[in-house]
Amino acid sequence: MKIAILDDYQDAVRELGCFELLDGHDVKVFNNSIRGVGQLAARLAPFDAIVTIRERTVLTRALLAKLPNLKLISQTGKVGGQIDVAAATELGIAIAEGVGSPVAPAELTWALIMAAQRKIVPYALHLKAGAWQTVSTNQPFNTLGTTLRGRTLAIWGYGKIGKLIAGYGKAFGMDVLVWGSDASRAAAVADGHTAAASREAFFAAADVLTLQLRLGDATRGIVTAADLALMKPTALFVNTSRAELVAEGALEAALRSGCPGAAALDVFDSEPLAEDSVLLRMPHVLATPHLGYVEQDSYELYFSHAFRNLVDFFAGGCQTILNPGYRDHLRNG
Repeated sequence: MKIAILDDYQDAVRELGCFELLDGHDVKVFNNSIRGVGQLAARLAPFDAIVTIRERTVLTRALLAKLPNLKLISQTGKVGGQIDVAAATELGIAIAEGVGSPVAPAELTWALIMAAQRKIVPYALHLKAGAWQTVSTNQPFNTLGTTLRGRTLAIWGYGKIGKLIAGYGKAFGMDVLVWGSDASRAAAVADGHTAAASREAFFAAADVLTLQLRLGDATRGIVTAADLALMKPTALFVNTSRAELVAEGALEAALRSGCPGAAALDVFDSEPLAEDSVLLRMPHVLATPHLGYVEQDSYELYFSHAFRNLVDFFAGGCQTILNPGYRDHLRNG
């Protein structure tokens, strides 16, 4: 089979132990992303199967319609909004869904919180430039870091990742405050945490606020400028979930106004993030290049399942097809 692995920016997939599952197949690994439908169609037209790395390439109806040889999309992790499932089904393209783990994104979130609160990155960069105990040469931003004990960790969303982060916060002596659905808040209370009395109280009380929500129609733009304006000027806003959870332009404006006072971000509206992004020019923003799941153990987990699904599919025995209705279209086609 001709197999394309998309968007492997670091050319890391070939070095994984599970890559041997594809022995005997014609595999092409692409290390750069392209966006245009025409360019993508020309690149992917020869392939029988595509292995995606999470949501790095969007597979729209317009693109899928131009890929007559495509039989399978094997997704690393769970399928999100990047694949037009209905279009794939109508075109007779199967989608195999993988598995994920909350560990790496939860640990990355906590690493960002620790680094941002103690200003580790700017201290380290200035030390290499010969400046001792300096956060910024711009005096208003040359401030001291802060500890976490006794402060309020606000978590919007109490799923698998949110629960892990809550445990980290509790271990560091933080007061954990949760907002989200009724079920999320009830689960948090059952685990010994506090449910916020209101959305307004949640934002106002936060010393560190992290979003742990799935992106969907109901959550797109769910964090508004009004929400952010309620935050303390000393508060840290953390987003390792999806940039689109925040209303467009709201965070940049809020950071300019001083509430919240800082942000730690791993996700952006457009990725890879442009070098001239305003967020990269803000000294009170810690930005990382979407590293939540980019980690050795996670890659082995994600790709081993994606590759096994692919091999099983072409052997006629894949049990993880998200859209079994694609078979009807094959019969009717």
